[in-house]
Amino acid sequence: MPTPLESLVASGTKLWLDSIDPDLVVENRKFGATGATSNPIIISDLLKTGRFDSQITDLAKQGKSDADIAWEMTDRLVRNAQEVFFDVWEKTKGNDGYVSFELDPLLEDKSCTLSVADKAKKYVELGKQWAAGHKNRMIKVPATPGGLAALEELAAAGITLNVTLLFTQRQYEIARDAIWRGAQKRKSLDSFKSVYSIFVSRIDVYTKKHVADLTPAAQGLVGIVNAQRLWLDNEKFWADKKLPLKQEFIFASTGTKDPSDSPDKYVAALAGSDIQTNPPGTNAAIQKLPGKVFTRAVDKLPPANVLAEIDQKVDFAKLEQVLMDEGLAKFAEPFQSLLALIATKR
Repeated sequence: MPTPLESLVASGTKLWLDSIDPDLVVENRKFGATGATSNPIIISDLLKTGRFDSQITDLAKQGKSDADIAWEMTDRLVRNAQEVFFDVWEKTKGNDGYVSFELDPLLEDKSCTLSVADKAKKYVELGKQWAAGHKNRMIKVPATPGGLAALEELAAAGITLNVTLLFTQRQYEIARDAIWRGAQKRKSLDSFKSVYSIFVSRIDVYTKKHVADLTPAAQGLVGIVNAQRLWLDNEKFWADKKLPLKQEFIFASTGTKDPSDSPDKYVAALAGSDIQTNPPGTNAAIQKLPGKVFTRAVDKLPPANVLAEIDQKVDFAKLEQVLMDEGLAKFAEPFQSLLALIATKR
């Protein structure tokens, strides 16, 4: 009998790990994971363990700054994960097997005084720098004004993109259309691949606090419904483009935040297509669910009355504003903490 995660993969989901811990990457590859993603929190947590102190010491002796060390260690850890998943990239001819590399989150820090245009230029510069020479590395760009403004040029340059911090239809359409415009400027679309990371559970945390009058039938489902609808839109948009590689959604933030929820709440609801980047703890908890078998559910929306209630009561413009503000704080602060950690170790 297949393990729960094996059944998830069998349902049509590509399982990616929300970590680039070298040990967890190897372990989850055995579970069926075919890719991974990284961010400053993940890097900081890894460096806190002390497992990489000798490398940090060597870099410090070379006269590297704290920021240089942070990026060098990020690059090394991402490269290591890329090696583990490279065979997947080869077998799928570039349709899977990627590891995401997040660009400088301090561009979105409140202290950054750059204009949107200047932020876009910086994202383009960094995207080209960190993508150079890599086949199975995705460059992760946030769906902020500066990030969105950089996508067309990055896509035109042949870079594989992962648009992160997506919460709403508005953000998704701007990102998708910019990337498609850029892709069409390439000489060939044979290697064109893009993914769109929709955050799921954070939306339900928001509605529990800010839309408390949702009925029990709808409360806790808004994140899932939002992800399912955007996934459907994405399927329709790319259907007639005749591209060799699939342009996909990444269902991110799939770990449950409510202790009363089953650990597979979001994983099960979005099973059957595209990519899930699950936290290591979520994967470990799911593997312990006896006899759990996942089946395709991503295209099975709740009843019409639940959808109508969500549409009536949830202001998605307000939701986007609140969650982006929170998300950007989570975006920049971990990198500042990472720099402080390296300074302490130095």
